[in-house]
Amino acid sequence: MLDESDFKARAGIWAKALQEAFGANAGTAYYAAKSFISTQVARWIQDAGLGLDVCTDGELAVAIAANFPASKIELHGNNKSESEIASAIDYGVGVIVIDSLQEIDRVARIAHEKSVTQGVLIRLNPGVDADTHEAISTGHEDVKFGFSIASGAAWDAILSVKKHDSLELRGLHAHIGSQIFTPDSFELSASRLIAVLAKYRDEFGSELAELDLGGGYAIAFVEGDKPSSANEILSVIAGRVKTECEKALLKIPRISIEPGRVIAGPAMVTIYKVGTTKEVTLADGTTRWYVSVDGGMSDNIRPALYEAQYSIVLANRSSSAPLRKSRVVGKHCETGDIIIRDVQLPSDIAPGDLLVVPATGAYGRSMASNYNHMARPPVICVLNGKARSIIRRETHRDLLALEIEEEPRQIGKGEQR
Repeated sequence: MLDESDFKARAGIWAKALQEAFGANAGTAYYAAKSFISTQVARWIQDAGLGLDVCTDGELAVAIAANFPASKIELHGNNKSESEIASAIDYGVGVIVIDSLQEIDRVARIAHEKSVTQGVLIRLNPGVDADTHEAISTGHEDVKFGFSIASGAAWDAILSVKKHDSLELRGLHAHIGSQIFTPDSFELSASRLIAVLAKYRDEFGSELAELDLGGGYAIAFVEGDKPSSANEILSVIAGRVKTECEKALLKIPRISIEPGRVIAGPAMVTIYKVGTTKEVTLADGTTRWYVSVDGGMSDNIRPALYEAQYSIVLANRSSSAPLRKSRVVGKHCETGDIIIRDVQLPSDIAPGDLLVVPATGAYGRSMASNYNHMARPPVICVLNGKARSIIRRETHRDLLALEIEEEPRQIGKGEQR
């Protein structure tokens, strides 16, 4: 369930904070479509004045279906296909973020064939090991993303782009990870990118116009999580950018960012219905109450994939029953299909009760699957006391729609269907 007003407010907060922190040097706040996207959400993002960061032709297709302004779209991805690049150029996306040497030649060739000069950023790897889960840390050396500054690969990429008349190098990009609570890592990343800007100025006698510092801003999932606000983070980053540019005798470039989770995450909750409960005796003689619900890892893979933690509440009624040690699990054929590993829940929870998990707006629906041939749930939008579906529930017909039917099998006598 998605709170439309909350989503829009969060988008507006980040757009405003970018302007307040960088003033005339504020670039674009690109909403990261990978966190959660639909045509309706894309329109909200446009109305809030944000751009859109897409990573695949599927996300681009959503943007196109929503008539999102092409000039405010940036295309990411470490392995863009030729068809994805061609589609992006045909639509007129504002910038393509380059992530490999092969991609430089690929984009240059396709742009040349279409008689287009394509704006590009080069994604750099600043060698910053952000304090987050390994699977979502993207700025250290041993990852698939970007060109390493330390190894010299970043400079080689710059020289390669400069050889192509069909490419316009507009600036540099870095994204160091996700769910980062403090601005320290962002400051270090900005400093290392600005050093590359200074080297570029010294080599070519001109300055690049833009730095895209990525996203990855944290949200609160459980009690004790204390993320920084948009103004706190961006004001600190702005101070570091100003200081480093002054030291290097550079003009402050246009600064862009990529908030995603921080907008979508807190604006959505997942509602589960309890199906069964079961008491399990543990090795130490204590018991744990297993509460099974009608979803699980097919609608939220993050606990299994990242050991992500969430909170959960009984939503359909109040309860004064004593609390008991519980584990909330899904209905999939996996022992690891756990939504909440350890939680104290009312001991009278029973089949039919509704449990709500907050902060599931980012990377829940967008990473959902049809494992066990489960149909994905709908997304219900609420605004001013009214509810409507913006993504309908999948059906068995949807699940079977891609099947290629062969000749119907003749069932013989005694055979089971």
